[in-house]
Amino acid sequence: MMSTTHAAVGATLAVLAVPVAPDLAGVAALGAIAGGAFPDLDVLFDHRKTLHYPEHYWPVAMAALAVAAMRPGVMTVAAAAFLASAAIHSVMDVFGGGLGLRPWAGDDDRGVYSHLNGRWIAPRRWIRYDGAPEDLIVAAAFSVPPLVVFDATVRHVLLAGLVVSVSYVGIRRRLPEVYERLV
Repeated sequence: MMSTTHAAVGATLAVLAVPVAPDLAGVAALGAIAGGAFPDLDVLFDHRKTLHYPEHYWPVAMAALAVAAMRPGVMTVAAAAFLASAAIHSVMDVFGGGLGLRPWAGDDDRGVYSHLNGRWIAPRRWIRYDGAPEDLIVAAAFSVPPLVVFDATVRHVLLAGLVVSVSYVGIRRRLPEVYERLV
């Protein structure tokens, strides 16, 4: 799935902070957006393995959420939202396609790496590949609650993400050809 989809899911998670801590909900949203996108920085290294931890983010995220509940503040709430969103992202990638250059071909069975078990978890392909039209639908659907609830800063970040998403979906299937010409 696209990083923007994960960011939108994180922002929707942060909507839960509005009734509990409305003064910190925007910070939670920005932390969650960053945490949702963060694991995909490993695209520069070993994608869905280097920064994706489907088992290991959860205990740290739960501890951070407990700290944020006991000592709510900008840093504790942002960190908790970041870690929870990164944890969700790491699990969500198993519902996408494989890691091949053309994931729509279904020729790669690496969904996300399980560090605990030392093996790849096969992709479920509910979202056929990152940048598929259904990926955009998921990103747009998860953007709606935070777009309604949060202020201009969060809205602008999410709307920029949707613009990037639409653009990426438009060019995604041509990227392998561009890559092959460059390499």
